[in-house]
Amino acid sequence: MSHSNSTTAVFYALAANLGVAIAKTAAAFWTGSGSLLAESIHSFADSGNQILLLIGMKRSQKQPTARHPMGYEREAYVWSMMVAITLFTVGGVFSVYEGWLRYTTPHEVENAGVAFLILLVAAGLEWLSLKGALAALQAEKGERTLWQWFQETHSSELMVVTGEDMAALAGLVIALVMLSLTIITGNTAFDAAGSMLIGLLLIGVAALVGREVHSLIVGESADSIRDSIKDYLEQQPCVVRVLNLWAINHGNSVMVTIKAELTPDMAVADAVREINAMESRIKEIHPRVQWTFFEIDNAD
Repeated sequence: MSHSNSTTAVFYALAANLGVAIAKTAAAFWTGSGSLLAESIHSFADSGNQILLLIGMKRSQKQPTARHPMGYEREAYVWSMMVAITLFTVGGVFSVYEGWLRYTTPHEVENAGVAFLILLVAAGLEWLSLKGALAALQAEKGERTLWQWFQETHSSELMVVTGEDMAALAGLVIALVMLSLTIITGNTAFDAAGSMLIGLLLIGVAALVGREVHSLIVGESADSIRDSIKDYLEQQPCVVRVLNLWAINHGNSVMVTIKAELTPDMAVADAVREINAMESRIKEIHPRVQWTFFEIDNAD
C-alpha cells in the first residue's frame, strides 16, 4: 500500500467529516434531534481521528536512529489505537449517554425537513469518503473479501478510515429511520433510541478496529509473504530444509528471519554467496521486505 494512497484517503475523510460535522451540529440545535446530535459528535470525533492518523503517518516516516534501528513505522499503529479509543469513548459512549438523556428528558424534534436534508447530504459525503478509502485499498485487497482484508491488512490507517466511514453510513441510516419514526408517531423515544444505537454501533466498530490494531502492535505475521518465501526457499538446490521462518509486519515494511539447513560440506564462501543471492531475490519478489536475517543450522 503506497503511503500517498493512504494519505489521500485520510484527507478525503477529514474534509468530508469536518463539513458534515458542522452541518449536523447546526441542524441538531435547530431541530432538537438527539440522533442528529449523536451524529454530529461522531463526525467531530472522526475529524479529530483523521488528524491523529495524519500525525501517526508523518511520525512513522522518521529515519532510524541508534536507539530505534528499525525506524518508527510501527508508530502508525500506536496512533491508530488512539483513534480506536477515541472512537469508543467520544463517539460511542458519549452518544449512548446523550441518547439516554434524551430518553429520560424528552425533547421535541422540530424542523424535520432540515434534519432530513442534512442527513442526506451527510450520507453523500460519507459515501464519497468511503469510496476513496475503498479505491485506496483495492490494490492491497486483491481478490480477498473486505472482511478478509480487514483482518489481514498492515495498513492500520486505511483500516480505521474504512471502518469509520462504514460506521458513519450505517449510523446515518439509523438516524434517518429513527427520525422518521419520531415524526410519524410523535414519540421522541425513537429519536433517543437512535442516538443509543449509533453509540453502540461505534463502540462495536471501535472494538473491532482496536483488536486488529493491537495485533499489529504486538507483532503480526505477514502470512502471505511468509508462505511465499518458504515456497521459494524450498525450491533452491542449496536448501535442504527450512527449519523456521518469520515474516513480521513493521508498518509498511516486513522483517524476515530464516533458519535453514543448507547442503552439507558447503564452503563458507559458497554459503555466503548463496544466502546473499536468496536474500536479494526475496526483496525483489516482495518489495515490503526491508530486513532479512538468515541463520544456518541443522535443528530448530
